[in-house]
Amino acid sequence: MEMEITLPEEIAVMTLPNLTFFPQALLPLHIFEPRYREMVKDALSTHRLFAVAGLKMDVEEESEEFEPPHRVATLGIVRACQKKGNGSSNLLLQGLARVEVLQIVREKPYRIVRIRPLSSKQGAAPEENAKLRKDLGKLIVTKQRLGGPVPREFAQFLKTVDDPETFVDLAAFSLCEDLDLKQKLLETLSVHRRLELFSTKMKLEIDAMKLRRKLQGSLDDDDIAHN
Repeated sequence: MEMEITLPEEIAVMTLPNLTFFPQALLPLHIFEPRYREMVKDALSTHRLFAVAGLKMDVEEESEEFEPPHRVATLGIVRACQKKGNGSSNLLLQGLARVEVLQIVREKPYRIVRIRPLSSKQGAAPEENAKLRKDLGKLIVTKQRLGGPVPREFAQFLKTVDDPETFVDLAAFSLCEDLDLKQKLLETLSVHRRLELFSTKMKLEIDAMKLRRKLQGSLDDDDIAHN
């Protein structure tokens, strides 16, 4: 039986580039930096919790702040950890909840931030969200059939996920390649709106793939420029 977890007001955080972590998702991490080795050591000896925030790539060079994090991050719990002989470790972090980063409390020996939990809102009737979840599932299958980067095993797994919020969060974490949209999906608290945003993106990608196929005709991928 799962124990109830009380979210702390202050938590350690990793700020990582080109990554948006979502609740329910599983994130494998290789920990090798000294600051993060100490962070993981402290987390494992207490509540096993730390947050992962995306790095604001567009403002990092202009900002005086070291590794500026996005405002919304995800708090996770260490489900498994394997320490290596060289002091590094491999761990599996499971997302628990969206959180807002309110303030950076300290930077050393690793970053601690003050947070507040963010709760999702359905944004529509349950049957409407269920329909959007079903439609998004069909779009994912269509993209896979057109040759898109959708692992077959993951597509099969998603079919077993009935909850619309869990479905869209896991799909966005694994299948969304647009980093800006991915962060926007994390920050969108309405499940209905989240489903709409990702579905619209999937439709655009599918239309582009169909157009490419039409233009390509019988040519190989390397010869499409000559069509």
